[in-house]
Amino acid sequence: MKAVIATTQGSPDVFKLVDLPKPVPCAGQVLIKVAASAVNPIDTKVRKAKLPMTPAEFPAVLQTDFAGVVEAVSPDVTQFSVGNEVYGFAGGFKGPNGDVSGALAEYIVADAALIALKPRTLDFRQAAALPLVATTAWLALHDKVKLDAKTKVLILGGTGGVGHVAVQLAKAAGAQVFAVVRSDKSAALAKELGATVCINLAQTDAKEVVDKYTDGKGFDVIFDTVGGPLLDAAFQMIRPAGDVITVVGAATHNLAPLYLRGANLHTVLVLIPIMFGQDREAQGLNLDAIRRLVDDGQIKPLLDPQRFSLGQVADAHRKLEAGQAAGKLVIDVSEIEA
Repeated sequence: MKAVIATTQGSPDVFKLVDLPKPVPCAGQVLIKVAASAVNPIDTKVRKAKLPMTPAEFPAVLQTDFAGVVEAVSPDVTQFSVGNEVYGFAGGFKGPNGDVSGALAEYIVADAALIALKPRTLDFRQAAALPLVATTAWLALHDKVKLDAKTKVLILGGTGGVGHVAVQLAKAAGAQVFAVVRSDKSAALAKELGATVCINLAQTDAKEVVDKYTDGKGFDVIFDTVGGPLLDAAFQMIRPAGDVITVVGAATHNLAPLYLRGANLHTVLVLIPIMFGQDREAQGLNLDAIRRLVDDGQIKPLLDPQRFSLGQVADAHRKLEAGQAAGKLVIDVSEIEA
């Protein structure tokens, strides 16, 4: 089968198209013919940096997001059958018992607990764009906090990979959704996705935002998908005893503003099931809940219009790292007949 390996760590030039043996599913696994795989920032980071989730050995098959069709199942797997269209997490990272191979291959074996049936209203490319970003947003806005019609939620990075799904999830939960964006174009998109108000923090400051939109009280929930100065601003905009959630916590921040409000700081790392083998079953259940919301018309992924073949993975990584992506970048891995 055709696959793309990262021969070593480094620039996108380390990717190489090769032939590898077709894998065989072990206990708890399914064999999947991969139609598409999306690129996430974490995929570029493990390619070039030694992180806790970086594979221990190279060459390695990277990227975790995929959508495809089940070709075979282990005898102990009962929730999936041959021919099922599925989406979810492959690997591409270090696991508790060794490296877990990723999705950049025509065929993969996937942990049955980390996948779900594909949304029927999406094609394979659209479905492949969702697993990491959608489950990250789900963990932040459903596991860490509870939303209702009275909740004022501020999404930092409202049109980014995680942020654009978070805006839709918050709206689906009935919350009042505010989004921090960087341009008028992004503001228009965030409002289309469900944000009531869009805010450009380059044109105003945290106090003005709190005074104008929360009567000086602060937001009930702030979900940070950007980090850096925006996370510091979140500590200034949260209400007393409110909840700040971040997916970008590997930095140094002054927690005093948070402490002086008695507010809570939560972090989300969606790769816990792969890295540590914990909460595996919950991952598939979350993907299934997201599938239902998608098919109900409450979530849609944003895809960059440019298409990449399996031999053009390096180009996709370069585009993402250059900040030129206008939506999720998706690799076409195999052709699958409808």
